[in-house]
Amino acid sequence: MTLTQWILFTLAIQVIHFLGTWKLYKVAGYKSWQAAVPIYNAIILMKIIKRPLWWVILLFIPTINLILFGVIWVETLRSFGKNSAKDTFLGIITFGLYIYTINYSSNPTHFPDRSLQAKTGLGETVSSIMFAIVAATIVHNYLIQPYIIPTGSLEKSLLIGDFLFVSKFHYGARAPMTAVSFPMVHDTIPVIKTKSYLKKPQLPYFRLPALQKIKRNDIVVFSWPADTVRQFFVREKRVDKPIDKKSNYVKRCVGIPGDTLEIIDGFIHTNGIKNILPERAEVQYTFNAYAKKGVSSRKLLDEGFEDFDRIYKIENITESSFQQIIPYITGRRGTADNFYVYTGSKGLPTDLIRKLGLRVSETLEVDKQLTITLEEADKLRKITWIDSVKQRINSIKVPNESFFPNKIPYNWNEDNFGPLLIPKKEMSIELTRDNLPLYKKIIQEYEGNQLELTPTQIKINGEIASTYTFKKDYYWMMGDNRHKSEDSRFWGFVPDDHIVGKPVFIWFSIKGINDGIKNWSIRWDRVFTTVDGPGERRSYFPYFLVFVVLWQGYVFYRKRKAKA
Repeated sequence: MTLTQWILFTLAIQVIHFLGTWKLYKVAGYKSWQAAVPIYNAIILMKIIKRPLWWVILLFIPTINLILFGVIWVETLRSFGKNSAKDTFLGIITFGLYIYTINYSSNPTHFPDRSLQAKTGLGETVSSIMFAIVAATIVHNYLIQPYIIPTGSLEKSLLIGDFLFVSKFHYGARAPMTAVSFPMVHDTIPVIKTKSYLKKPQLPYFRLPALQKIKRNDIVVFSWPADTVRQFFVREKRVDKPIDKKSNYVKRCVGIPGDTLEIIDGFIHTNGIKNILPERAEVQYTFNAYAKKGVSSRKLLDEGFEDFDRIYKIENITESSFQQIIPYITGRRGTADNFYVYTGSKGLPTDLIRKLGLRVSETLEVDKQLTITLEEADKLRKITWIDSVKQRINSIKVPNESFFPNKIPYNWNEDNFGPLLIPKKEMSIELTRDNLPLYKKIIQEYEGNQLELTPTQIKINGEIASTYTFKKDYYWMMGDNRHKSEDSRFWGFVPDDHIVGKPVFIWFSIKGINDGIKNWSIRWDRVFTTVDGPGERRSYFPYFLVFVVLWQGYVFYRKRKAKA
């Protein structure tokens, strides 16, 4: 909705409110005209229903106001003697219009001294739940949001199974833009698996003042600008969602507005300088380890390496046994007589192989691909049975549509990319047919212009354009797991209105979270640790336990003293 449409909508609500309550204001000892004055009428209404004035503020907070409207309708009914369950039901199901029956009755009566306590246990429970939802929604939308790392794109900086607290206030909390949505969920209502929001109406973009700006190399949570992901690296039918209901991603911001970014042989350069990462950043690259006698998976595991694939030959595979090993494999090849499967470093479970009676042998590869950090590559080179270790770099540049800007003749790839100017608000660039693919989505989708390309001209909103001035700031996001991350290299820039928050704290961490509960193990060294910061990661969980013990001791002491 446009600003004009919102003004008209707000005025319509005020008219509906006035027509349904003007007599009630008068009966309660106020003036009828006070029901017609925006905001002021809400303040007076709080006095009429004996509720705190700060509720008026909640009426302007998206999602929360939807809950509060229902509460206020019911409280208004009760303030004028409508206390039955039937009255409550009718008040909510008619969206408050049931109040008209009181306003236009012959003799409405106000009960200023009514009890605010719920008359039944159920009523008290419902009231408590409602305000718990309100408080939790405020925290979730404007302060702190819990988040679970679902994929390995930031390994080993953040791990699959890390439970994070994401700060909304560091970069300025983004007010909800979807006016009607189910509280405390993102885009889907659990259990019933249905959409949790209505696409319309949409509120204008608004962000509270920030405590800090996004710095280069910050880890950032953002709404994925390339619509909704269901399967990584696979082109799918477009799924349009409101900005605040798009899938949330977490990546490292390696390019900020105004930067010129280039990837040279796998390493990021900004403004001509090789990127220097924070101490805790553990960027992983793909390496090939060579050994004439074969690279043993078991020996690699013994040395502490875990991110590599294994190949098994199965001599007596059947359809039934294949279905049972599917959860453990990443690929397959060959025929029934010459059948091979690929797995992660954990391989195939020995118990399952025995149960199925499979004849399985692992292929001893002389060249094995690993995903490791530069430090781990140095460690690997020192192992005596490894002959050589070489970083895999894609140096072959051919025109393609796989990498941003997803247009031929651009020939960028995951290891050699750019140079690319990252737009900054109020920055102007010369616009040509060559660089238009880089900024086309920004001009059309993110900044809402009409773009037309003729054989000889570029037109924006019907006018010939040789330059363009950006309306927003943009960022470049990449995963630390460089060859296993679908990031800006594939879909481009992240607009400033897509920024969600900053991960600040890991409060829990489970290894093997996707492998079933029986395979879970807690990473105690990551529990209660900060995401970023100087020096090695340090757990504050022991200090928390000491605090809990001391606090409980204090409470126990106070209770004993009170009894004495």
